[in-house]
Amino acid sequence: MKREIIQTSDGSSTIYIKDLDEHYHSKHGAIQEAYHVFLKSGFFPFLKNNKIEELSILEIGFGTGLNAFITFIEAENLEVKVKYDGVEAYPVSMEEVKLLNYVEELKVLDKQSIFLKMHESEWETYQFISENFQLKKRKQFFDEIENINTFNLIYFDAFGARVQPELWEVSIFQKMYNALKANGVLVTYAAKGSVRRAMQEVGFEVERLPGPPGKREMLRAVKKG
Repeated sequence: MKREIIQTSDGSSTIYIKDLDEHYHSKHGAIQEAYHVFLKSGFFPFLKNNKIEELSILEIGFGTGLNAFITFIEAENLEVKVKYDGVEAYPVSMEEVKLLNYVEELKVLDKQSIFLKMHESEWETYQFISENFQLKKRKQFFDEIENINTFNLIYFDAFGARVQPELWEVSIFQKMYNALKANGVLVTYAAKGSVRRAMQEVGFEVERLPGPPGKREMLRAVKKG
Protein backbone atom coordinates (compact mmCIF):
# COMPACT_ATOMS: atom_id res chain seq x y z
CA MET A 1 0.00 0.00 0.00
CA LYS A 2 1.21 3.47 -0.90
CA ARG A 3 2.39 5.62 1.99
CA GLU A 4 3.02 9.35 1.93
CA ILE A 5 4.53 11.81 4.41
CA ILE A 6 2.14 14.60 5.44
CA GLN A 7 2.29 17.48 7.90
CA THR A 8 -0.03 17.47 10.94
CA SER A 9 -1.55 20.48 12.71
CA ASP A 10 1.35 20.98 15.14
CA GLY A 11 3.84 21.07 12.26
CA SER A 12 5.22 17.57 12.81
CA SER A 13 5.03 14.93 10.13
CA THR A 14 3.29 11.59 9.98
CA ILE A 15 2.69 8.86 7.43
CA TYR A 16 -0.65 8.59 5.65
CA ILE A 17 -1.95 5.44 3.96
CA LYS A 18 -4.43 6.60 1.35
CA ASP A 19 -5.93 3.15 0.66
CA LEU A 20 -6.97 2.85 4.31
CA ASP A 21 -7.50 6.58 4.91
CA GLU A 22 -5.39 6.08 8.04
CA HIS A 23 -2.59 8.11 9.65
CA TYR A 24 0.27 6.71 11.75
CA HIS A 25 -0.25 9.60 14.19
CA SER A 26 -3.02 12.11 14.80
CA LYS A 27 -3.52 14.63 12.01
CA HIS A 28 -4.20 17.13 14.81
CA GLY A 29 -0.54 16.89 15.83
CA ALA A 30 1.75 13.86 15.79
CA ILE A 31 4.13 15.06 18.50
CA GLN A 32 1.34 16.50 20.66
CA GLU A 33 -0.55 13.20 20.57
CA ALA A 34 2.53 11.08 21.27
CA TYR A 35 3.51 13.17 24.29
CA HIS A 36 -0.03 13.34 25.67
CA VAL A 37 -0.99 9.67 25.31
CA PHE A 38 2.27 7.84 25.92
CA LEU A 39 4.50 10.15 27.97
CA LYS A 40 2.15 12.33 30.04
CA SER A 41 -0.39 9.54 30.61
CA GLY A 42 1.99 6.56 30.76
CA PHE A 43 5.73 7.10 31.11
CA PHE A 44 5.80 10.02 33.57
CA PRO A 45 3.03 8.80 35.93
CA PHE A 46 4.50 5.30 36.03
CA LEU A 47 7.93 6.60 37.03
CA LYS A 48 6.36 8.88 39.62
CA ASN A 49 4.40 6.02 41.22
CA ASN A 50 7.00 3.24 40.96
CA LYS A 51 10.60 3.11 42.07
CA ILE A 52 12.38 0.77 39.65
CA GLU A 53 15.95 0.47 38.39
CA GLU A 54 15.00 -0.15 34.75
CA LEU A 55 11.74 0.57 32.95
CA SER A 56 10.67 -2.07 30.41
CA ILE A 57 8.37 -0.84 27.64
CA LEU A 58 6.51 -2.67 24.85
CA GLU A 59 5.29 -0.59 21.93
CA ILE A 60 2.55 -2.02 19.76
CA GLY A 61 3.25 -0.38 16.42
CA PHE A 62 6.83 0.97 16.28
CA GLY A 63 6.06 2.70 12.98
CA THR A 64 7.82 6.05 12.60
CA GLY A 65 9.78 5.58 15.82
CA LEU A 66 8.35 8.82 17.26
CA ASN A 67 7.15 7.26 20.53
CA ALA A 68 10.48 5.52 21.08
CA PHE A 69 12.38 8.71 20.23
CA ILE A 70 10.53 10.98 22.67
CA THR A 71 10.80 8.27 25.33
CA PHE A 72 14.55 8.23 24.74
CA ILE A 73 14.75 12.02 25.07
CA GLU A 74 12.82 12.09 28.34
CA ALA A 75 14.58 9.03 29.77
CA GLU A 76 17.93 10.72 29.13
CA ASN A 77 16.69 13.91 30.80
CA LEU A 78 15.59 11.93 33.87
CA GLU A 79 18.60 9.59 33.78
CA VAL A 80 16.30 6.56 33.71
CA LYS A 81 17.33 3.19 32.28
CA VAL A 82 14.92 1.89 29.63
CA LYS A 83 14.60 -1.44 27.83
CA TYR A 84 12.27 -0.85 24.87
CA ASP A 85 10.65 -3.44 22.60
CA GLY A 86 9.02 -2.06 19.45
CA VAL A 87 6.80 -4.47 17.51
CA GLU A 88 6.23 -3.70 13.82
CA ALA A 89 5.08 -6.01 11.03
CA TYR A 90 5.65 -3.50 8.21
CA PRO A 91 8.79 -1.43 8.88
CA VAL A 92 9.07 2.11 7.58
CA SER A 93 11.82 2.52 4.97
CA MET A 94 14.92 4.63 5.63
CA GLU A 95 13.87 6.78 2.69
CA GLU A 96 10.65 7.61 4.59
CA VAL A 97 12.47 8.01 7.92
CA LYS A 98 14.72 10.72 6.48
CA LEU A 99 11.64 12.75 5.47
CA LEU A 100 10.23 12.84 9.02
CA ASN A 101 10.84 16.18 10.76
CA TYR A 102 10.70 15.14 14.43
CA VAL A 103 14.26 16.18 15.25
CA GLU A 104 13.59 19.68 13.89
CA GLU A 105 10.15 20.06 15.48
CA LEU A 106 11.39 18.82 18.87
CA LYS A 107 14.38 21.16 18.55
CA VAL A 108 16.87 18.39 19.28
CA LEU A 109 19.14 18.64 16.26
CA ASP A 110 21.94 17.04 18.27
CA LYS A 111 19.79 13.87 18.45
CA GLN A 112 19.49 13.35 14.67
CA SER A 113 22.04 10.53 14.79
CA ILE A 114 20.07 8.85 17.60
CA PHE A 115 16.82 8.92 15.62
CA LEU A 116 18.56 7.40 12.59
CA LYS A 117 20.34 4.86 14.79
CA MET A 118 16.99 3.65 16.12
CA HIS A 119 15.82 2.92 12.59
CA GLU A 120 19.11 1.54 11.31
CA SER A 121 19.76 -0.73 14.29
CA GLU A 122 19.55 -4.49 13.89
CA TRP A 123 16.18 -6.20 14.38
CA GLU A 124 15.34 -9.00 16.84
CA THR A 125 18.11 -8.17 19.31
CA TYR A 126 18.65 -5.51 21.96
CA GLN A 127 20.86 -2.67 20.76
CA PHE A 128 22.31 0.04 22.99
CA ILE A 129 21.09 3.34 21.57
CA SER A 130 22.84 4.97 24.51
CA GLU A 131 24.33 3.74 27.77
CA ASN A 132 20.89 3.79 29.44
CA PHE A 133 18.55 2.98 26.53
CA GLN A 134 18.27 -0.44 24.88
CA LEU A 135 16.01 -0.97 21.86
CA LYS A 136 14.84 -4.22 20.33
CA LYS A 137 12.76 -3.96 17.17
CA ARG A 138 10.62 -7.04 16.61
CA LYS A 139 9.23 -7.78 13.15
CA GLN A 140 6.08 -9.68 14.00
CA PHE A 141 2.31 -9.48 14.05
CA PHE A 142 0.68 -8.47 17.31
CA ASP A 143 -1.10 -11.81 17.72
CA GLU A 144 2.33 -13.50 17.77
CA ILE A 145 3.39 -11.80 21.01
CA GLU A 146 3.93 -14.38 23.75
CA ASN A 147 5.72 -12.43 26.51
CA ILE A 148 4.74 -13.26 30.09
CA ASN A 149 5.21 -10.82 33.02
CA THR A 150 7.87 -8.90 31.08
CA PHE A 151 6.92 -5.23 30.77
CA ASN A 152 6.08 -2.33 33.08
CA LEU A 153 4.42 -0.26 30.40
CA ILE A 154 2.71 -0.84 27.06
CA TYR A 155 2.23 1.86 24.43
CA PHE A 156 -0.71 0.47 22.44
CA ASP A 157 -0.47 2.43 19.19
CA ALA A 158 -2.01 0.08 16.62
CA PHE A 159 -4.05 1.32 13.67
CA GLY A 160 -7.61 2.21 14.65
CA ALA A 161 -10.44 -0.27 15.07
CA ARG A 162 -12.16 1.15 11.97
CA VAL A 163 -9.27 -0.11 9.85
CA GLN A 164 -8.07 -3.15 11.82
CA PRO A 165 -10.75 -4.25 14.32
CA GLU A 166 -8.94 -7.55 14.93
CA LEU A 167 -6.18 -5.65 16.77
CA TRP A 168 -8.65 -4.39 19.38
CA GLU A 169 -10.26 -7.66 20.44
CA VAL A 170 -10.19 -9.64 23.68
CA SER A 171 -7.55 -12.08 22.36
CA ILE A 172 -5.05 -9.26 21.77
CA PHE A 173 -5.69 -7.61 25.13
CA GLN A 174 -5.25 -10.98 26.83
CA LYS A 175 -1.76 -11.08 25.33
CA MET A 176 -1.13 -7.53 26.55
CA TYR A 177 -2.32 -8.42 30.05
CA ASN A 178 -0.08 -11.49 30.10
CA ALA A 179 2.91 -9.47 28.88
CA LEU A 180 2.67 -6.93 31.69
CA LYS A 181 4.19 -7.34 35.12
CA ALA A 182 1.96 -6.85 38.17
CA ASN A 183 0.87 -3.20 38.41
CA GLY A 184 1.90 -2.71 34.79
CA VAL A 185 0.12 -0.06 32.73
CA LEU A 186 -1.20 0.08 29.15
CA VAL A 187 -2.01 3.42 27.52
CA THR A 188 -3.73 4.00 24.19
CA TYR A 189 -5.30 6.83 22.22
CA ALA A 190 -8.49 4.77 21.77
CA ALA A 191 -11.61 5.35 23.87
CA LYS A 192 -14.34 3.21 22.27
CA GLY A 193 -16.65 1.38 24.66
CA SER A 194 -15.95 -1.94 22.94
CA VAL A 195 -12.20 -1.47 23.51
CA ARG A 196 -12.70 -0.61 27.17
CA ARG A 197 -14.93 -3.67 27.67
CA ALA A 198 -12.40 -5.96 25.94
CA MET A 199 -9.72 -4.70 28.33
CA GLN A 200 -11.94 -5.21 31.35
CA GLU A 201 -12.85 -8.72 30.23
CA VAL A 202 -9.23 -9.89 30.52
CA GLY A 203 -8.77 -8.35 33.97
CA PHE A 204 -7.60 -4.78 33.41
CA GLU A 205 -8.83 -1.91 35.58
CA VAL A 206 -9.58 0.77 33.00
CA GLU A 207 -9.95 4.52 33.34
CA ARG A 208 -10.90 7.18 30.84
CA LEU A 209 -8.58 10.18 30.63
CA PRO A 210 -8.82 13.43 28.67
CA GLY A 211 -7.60 12.83 25.13
CA PRO A 212 -5.02 14.70 23.05
CA PRO A 213 -6.03 17.58 20.73
CA GLY A 214 -8.87 16.47 18.46
CA LYS A 215 -9.91 13.61 20.75
CA ARG A 216 -12.18 13.86 23.78
CA GLU A 217 -10.92 10.80 25.67
CA MET A 218 -8.27 8.08 25.80
CA LEU A 219 -7.81 4.94 27.93
CA ARG A 220 -5.35 3.81 30.57
CA ALA A 221 -5.48 0.21 31.82
CA VAL A 222 -3.74 -1.26 34.87
CA LYS A 223 -2.90 -4.89 35.66
CA LYS A 224 -3.43 -4.87 39.41
CA GLY A 225 -0.88 -6.88 41.36
